[in-house]
Amino acid sequence: VQLQASGGGLVQAGDSLRLSCGGNIRAFSSYAMAWFRQAPGKEREFVAGTTYSGTTSKYADSVRGRFTIFRDNSKKMAYLQMNSLNVEDAAVYYCAASRTYGIPNEYDYWGQGTLVTVSS
Repeated sequence: VQLQASGGGLVQAGDSLRLSCGGNIRAFSSYAMAWFRQAPGKEREFVAGTTYSGTTSKYADSVRGRFTIFRDNSKKMAYLQMNSLNVEDAAVYYCAASRTYGIPNEYDYWGQGTLVTVSS
């Protein structure tokens, strides 16, 4: 399984950005999907996750209300809509997939990461 994250870039504080994640997952609709991020000098942290169906999602407190995770199983894609970005959101963002039911803490497959830079 290979995942590819894309959509990162340089934005100004207050702007929006949408990240995309796709891959050669045969049964994409059976995988929970999530986004993590890692800022320089910091540990990787959970950002958002959604169940295989997309009906249930979970967010880190720092992004709740600003970020939305959603998926299109027909296209085998997952997305992270990021609004009202601030400098603390700058990081490398990774998408991840898991066969575990629900929104697990551990993930089996990871994308290569896409860089989000936010200028003040």
